[in-house]
Order: sequence, then C-alpha cells, then structure tokens
Amino acid sequence: MRYATTRAVPTQKESLRPQSHYDLFPSSLPSGAPPSGSFHIDPIALRKEFLQLQAKAHPDRHQGIDKAKAEAASARINDAYRTLLNPLARARYLLSLSGVELSEDESIAGSASDSGTGMDAELLMEVMEVREEIEAAESRSEVEDMKAANNERKKASEARLDELFHAGDIETARKETVKLGYWVNVGTALDNWEKAGDGRVSEHD
Repeated sequence: MRYATTRAVPTQKESLRPQSHYDLFPSSLPSGAPPSGSFHIDPIALRKEFLQLQAKAHPDRHQGIDKAKAEAASARINDAYRTLLNPLARARYLLSLSGVELSEDESIAGSASDSGTGMDAELLMEVMEVREEIEAAESRSEVEDMKAANNERKKASEARLDELFHAGDIETARKETVKLGYWVNVGTALDNWEKAGDGRVSEHD
C-alpha cells in the first residue's frame, strides 16, 4: 500500500518531466525550469551542451533501429534548443507546461491586428507610437536609436518574466509574454526597415 501511495503523485508529475526541454540539458540548466531554475539562460553554455548532445545523437553514428531512434532524438534536441534559446519561444513553452496556450492573436502579437489580445490601453498606445516612429524614420541613425531603446524594452520584459515565473504568477506571465511578443515584432520591423531602407539611407545619412 505504501509503495502504491508513493507512486501515485510522483508518477503524474514525472510523466511530464521527460518531456521537458530543460531535462535534455542537465549541464547548462541544472536547476531545470522555473520556479526552481531561472528564466534566463546562458546561450553559450546551452549551445556547448547542444553540440555535445547532437554529436552523440547524430544518425550517421547509428544503424538500423538505433538510427531511427537517433534521428528522433536529434530532432527533439534541435527543437528543445531552438525553443530555449529564444526568450519569447521559451516563455510560451513555459506557459504551455502550466497548461496555458496563447490564443492566435496573442501568438502573433505585434502584427497588424491588435484587437482581442487583451492589451492594456497604455501599452497599445506605446506600441502604436513606436510603429509610427518606424514609418516616419528617414535615417539609419534614427533606426539604430530605436533598436537600442527596443532592446532595453525586451530586456526589461525578460527580467519581469524571470520574476513572474519564479513566483508562479502564470496569468501575469502570460500577459508579459504577449507584451514581449510586441517588442520582438517591433525589432523585426526595425530590421526590415534597415533592409528596405538602404536606397534612401544615403540621401539622409
């Protein structure tokens, strides 16, 4: 009876543990996912362990059934690495571990449609103003200044997510993840301006 009792709770919890991306990287992420571990990740340490894992799981090193297993393991390692390396993807993944899935509008935060995302009016206004500034930009120096400011917004959002996931405040973490999504998309818009603006930069810089 005691054995059955001790297995009942751990079995349910541990059934998710092997599926966690964090479990694949015990060296670079020894504390695991938040709240026990930090939201922040050392990208250099993560990549080092990623390369080591991929070297062991490379399909060319296996044959037959083992090769098929290696291919599956390699794909899983790749997916976990890409997810954990990207702060926004990492936040969304952590939400999913808590049973929270972002809606389609929330997942494409920063796109042309802002309705239905649950954004507060102040944030919505700030995002709209930033977009207008990007549209009005006429020089690369302006865009570089905007990119620096946006990078600070992303850092602040990531720091806030670290606090929220550590505290187990999943609902507020969901809102902050949506917010980070907007700043990530603003960064993409700024990158696109630089690519498309080369023809007019010489006239103004």
